[in-house]
Amino acid sequence: MDDVDMLDTTRTSIPASRSTQPAAKDKPADFANPSSRIPWVEKYRPRLLKDVVGNEDTVTRLAAFSKIGNVPNIIIAGPPGTGKTTSILALAHALLGDNFKEGVLELNASNDRGIEVVRTKIKTFAQKKLNLPEGRHKIIVLDEADAMTEGAQQALRRTMELYSSTTRFALACNDSEKIIEPIQSRCAVLRFTKLSDAQLLRRLLEVCDTEKVRYDDDGLNAIMFTAQGDMRQALNNLQSTVDGFGFVNSENVFKICDEPHPEHVSRMLDACIKGDIDEAYKILNYLWSLGYAAEDIIGIIFRVCKIHPMAEFLKLEYIKEIGLTHKKIVEGLGTLVQLTGLIARMCRIVQNKAQPTR
Repeated sequence: MDDVDMLDTTRTSIPASRSTQPAAKDKPADFANPSSRIPWVEKYRPRLLKDVVGNEDTVTRLAAFSKIGNVPNIIIAGPPGTGKTTSILALAHALLGDNFKEGVLELNASNDRGIEVVRTKIKTFAQKKLNLPEGRHKIIVLDEADAMTEGAQQALRRTMELYSSTTRFALACNDSEKIIEPIQSRCAVLRFTKLSDAQLLRRLLEVCDTEKVRYDDDGLNAIMFTAQGDMRQALNNLQSTVDGFGFVNSENVFKICDEPHPEHVSRMLDACIKGDIDEAYKILNYLWSLGYAAEDIIGIIFRVCKIHPMAEFLKLEYIKEIGLTHKKIVEGLGTLVQLTGLIARMCRIVQNKAQPTR
């Protein structure tokens, strides 16, 4: 099975690529050029809410806040790389304009997460007097807020109450359940979801066009496959592949990402579907010999299994077995024996279904 078919999770058509073969003169990026050293994640970070990719309903609500001016305290929860912090900063730009630098305090709560930060940095900024337009407030942005200690969150709750007339808080987190209930009740909670492959593809094509990147279709599909809805990871993988090889194809992408190649896993699943445990074990043992951890292998087996063409009942049975094996691996049994047992059970499922019922 070729890479494009196997990796095409979106069935989104990709415009004609710049090249199907890398030219002989292709070289890694020129690091003497200062612009080549700028991470594309920052270079192409949206500055306006209308430029944020995906989660249109939530972004529309933020845009409405920016027009009204009186923004509530907000919590934006969702997976990494979906635009949570970018949306908050774009909202702050829309509200404060030229006063952005003076009127916004941005902290990464995974580093500044103790109670002292709340008592010093946050409280000091909240007390600061600023000349802002009427109806506008200072904004404190707390990234990775779910990493804050409970004591810091309790102190933050009191600070939010005391300075509610002059300051608004915007918290970005992966898991809103780790934010204490008193803070959640004081905020509007907005949720972001993973980006679709079509949304990732649209931005990747824009970047490739701007940066004059040489790519082929399976290369972009490989980037979408490895990113799993994370725009930050997609752009980082794209830039790393361009810097390392000068040409984006699936082989180069998987070298950069250092993941088991899905083509091998796809062939292993085909062998299991045929009940050929010897062939399936050869592929598994090859992946193991490359030095991949059991968790890396079981993760890629699950992701490929979800999109692999097979009977629906079989896919459900396979995913159940993969989940049970993943549980054992997470508990510490990350051995080749566990993975071998998985493919044996997957082969047996097919054999049991093939046997006539009595």
